[in-house]
Amino acid sequence: MRLILNLIWLILCGWWIAILYFLAGIIAFILIITIPFGIAAWRIANYALWPFGRSIVRRPRAGIGSLIGNIIWIILLGWELALGHLISGTLLCLTIIGIPLGLANFKLIPISLLPLGVQIVPSDELYPGYR
Repeated sequence: MRLILNLIWLILCGWWIAILYFLAGIIAFILIITIPFGIAAWRIANYALWPFGRSIVRRPRAGIGSLIGNIIWIILLGWELALGHLISGTLLCLTIIGIPLGLANFKLIPISLLPLGVQIVPSDELYPGYR
């Protein structure tokens, strides 16, 4: 089921969301001081391509740099990205077929809001027996 949902997501939503995050990452790399944001944007782009079967977990050793970076990210980009995922997720949930895709959009909100200090792991590692 994950494969089917990921393929539908990739065709309908994932590719253009990933492209936007990838382009944001390129801009962040060009500005040099924002390279950590570029890495985070590319990590989100990867997650946006194939979200079903993967989960976000906090890195226990993330330090004050992640906190400061997340505050800057929220002010500059995070709230707009989270709002975009909220709006598109809500619109997708208006149709029966779009409900899983809307839920995947909601799943992207936490990482689009606070991308630093987290990692993306397979859901199997997080929830043993989950398939």
